[in-house]
Parts: sequence; C-alpha cells; structure tokens
Amino acid sequence: MSAGGTSDPAGMTGPERRAVEAVDEAYLLECLAELVAVRSLAGRETPAQEAVAARMEALGMEMDVWDLDFDALRRHPAYAVDVERDAGLGVAGAVGAGRGRTLVLNGHVDVVDAGEPGRWSRPPWEAAVADGRVWGRGTCDMKGGLCCALAAVRALREAGVELEGRLEVQSVIGEEDGGVGTLAAVLRGHTGDGAVVLEPTRLTVAPAQAGALNFRVAVPGRAAHGAFREEGVNPIDGFLLLYRSLRELEAARNRGVDDPLFSDEALPFALAIGRVEAGIWASTVPERLTFEGRLGFPPSESPEAARRALEDTVARTAAEDAWLREHPPTVEWAGARFEAARTDEGDPIVRAVSGAFAAVTGEAPRVGGMRYGADMRLLANEGATPTLLFGPGDVRDAHRPDESVAVADLVTAARVVALAAVRFCGIGSPTGA
Repeated sequence: MSAGGTSDPAGMTGPERRAVEAVDEAYLLECLAELVAVRSLAGRETPAQEAVAARMEALGMEMDVWDLDFDALRRHPAYAVDVERDAGLGVAGAVGAGRGRTLVLNGHVDVVDAGEPGRWSRPPWEAAVADGRVWGRGTCDMKGGLCCALAAVRALREAGVELEGRLEVQSVIGEEDGGVGTLAAVLRGHTGDGAVVLEPTRLTVAPAQAGALNFRVAVPGRAAHGAFREEGVNPIDGFLLLYRSLRELEAARNRGVDDPLFSDEALPFALAIGRVEAGIWASTVPERLTFEGRLGFPPSESPEAARRALEDTVARTAAEDAWLREHPPTVEWAGARFEAARTDEGDPIVRAVSGAFAAVTGEAPRVGGMRYGADMRLLANEGATPTLLFGPGDVRDAHRPDESVAVADLVTAARVVALAAVRFCGIGSPTGA
C-alpha cells in the first residue's frame, strides 16, 4: 500500500513514488549542458569541479571540497596515472541524517579530447538535444551519469524525503587515466556501505568490472640506409611476429569464459594495441620500435598473473626468432592501471539498484559485467565498499566523435538512483507523507 492507502502497481511507498516523480528532466539537461561546455581534459578539471560544487551547494548539500595532495597520493600502491598533475580538486556533497547506511554515488568530470572538430556533426563542446539524445563530449562518459546523481538529490529535496542514512555524491578527476580522484576520495574517508559508479552501462546492473593494464614493448632493430635495407634489421618485422602472438594470446584468454557475468560477451578481456612508433627518417631502417596497448583481465585473475601471461608470450616469441633471441624485446608496465573488481550479486546495494530498476521500468534489470576499467575497483578494493556500475549510455559511443546519450536513459537512471537511495538509506522524517 502507498502512503495514501492505495495500491501502487510498482510496489512503491508514497515517499518513494514522490522521489521518482520529482526527477526533473529540464534540470538534468541544464546541468549536463553546463558541464559539457567545460573542456575538462586530464589535468584541467578544476573549472568543472567548481561547477559541480556550486550545483551541490545550491542543493543544500553538506560539502567537502579539498585540494588533492599529489605527493602523498604518489606514494600509495594504487596510484597510477598517464597524466601527472600538480593541482586538482576533490568534491563530495552529502544529504541525510547519517543514522543509517551510507550510499555513495560516484562520477568523474574528466573527458578524453574531442580530436578533430571536423569529424563531429555538431560542436563537441556544446550540448545539443536532437533525435531524443544529448550530443557532445562527455554526455555519455560520464558527465551524464554525474548529472543523474545531482538530479536524484534534487528529486529527494523536491519530494520532501529525508533520508535516515546518508547519500554522498562524489565528483572526481582523473578517471580516464588511472583514477587518482576516486583514490583521493577513498583515502580521505569518503566510503560507504554501498556505492554506484554511474558509468555508461546501457542501464545494466554491473556488479563486476574487468581489469586493464597498460603496457609498452620496445623491439630492437639495427639501423641502415634505406638503399641497403638488407644490411639492417627492421624492428617492424619483430613487431609483426609479436603482434600475431599477442592476438593468439587474446583469443586463448577469451575462449570458453565461464563467468556468467561476462560469458555473453564476444571479447570480454580484450588485448588492444593503441600506439606504434618507429623510425626517424623515411629512408632509414629503424633501430627501434615501441608499441603500447592495454591488456584486459577478469576479476578471477590477479594483475600479476595477467602481466606474466603477456611477458611470457613476448619472451617465447622472441626465443623463436634469431634476431630477437639475441636482442630480446623489453616489456614495461606504465601508465593507467585498472584492477578488476567484483561485488556479490546478493549484496544489499545490488539488490537495491536491481529492485529500483524493476520498480521504475516494470522490467527485470539486465545483470552483467563491464569489460572496461573504471573507478569501481578503487571503492571496492581500496575503500572496502561494495560497489557496482550502473548508468545511462553505451560506452561504445564514448571516446569518439558524435558522443551522445539518450534523454530517456538519463531520466530513467536518475529515477532508479533516487529510488535506490531511499530504499538503501531508509527514510527518516519525510514531510508530506
């Protein structure tokens, strides 16, 4: 029965129904447009963080805004970045009485570069609403999800719902290159009894994320004038041998995956080469080639075991080639490092989000693992906080031109998060019940 005494077909109480219905699409889109306009690239996130903090203050949230101590963070074992920073802000805002469970909503403001503007059909730094979607850099990954968290807090306020526990929204930096912002938040004590990282999951409830390790391999060669290339040794040949072996390794690691959260994926733990560099002159045989990539691995595998698998493949391939046997390639693990993470599917946070999704949409949620690295693992592994990924958008639309997210998915995600917060944190003293 609802608070008014009538049956609610979605099984919501009166305060729960009011919180869901109070999600304001116009506010959500206004918030997202403001953040998209801020070019919050790695190392330049402070203006976006200040904008989020202002939004939180306007909602009457209890605030914690602090300067990150990068010297201290660099000493932590989980610290890993591609972009070194000298300054950055941490932002966390909270509501609720704090007498019950704490739910953390986490989102990052940093985005990847938009690349060549000519490849976009719309200006990347101006949010545009068209065809039922919001277009612009960061709309999907993941300013849209962060704005859903703010819209959920606003909905609770507008509905007059006071939480018995505590709902905290974390706005963090540096997720794209290693997660320094979430690490800083966790070390400052911003943890909880459950957490939702609002990454784009296509509204799938994801209690598991794959890990990803960045690597760099150097392949030696022997320089020669291009006219006498047979007197040199081209490291591109060695790279081709290694590339074929690494593709075989990838296939073997993704064959017969028995984890039900990942078994529906064709390639859940991808090994991708993203950068290759060699040579100083068109008519010179290069004396060295380097290539960089990322190695995906499942929650059941340790980072050390994943590293060994790649290193052993490189060493075995080199041992089968006359030149590489005498001049072995070197493997370096550098840059971003995302450990895998997993939360028990029976944990209260998984049940709360799954139940909220069913109540809001009338459909059972999809439950699965995400194959990309994310800040989930820092909250779960370093902060001992059961965590899942859940958010609007498809990560396939991120990191490329014409990034976008469906307006309907933004609204659904905000409603699900608002209802999950009420159910997870409990209701204290609602007004107008």
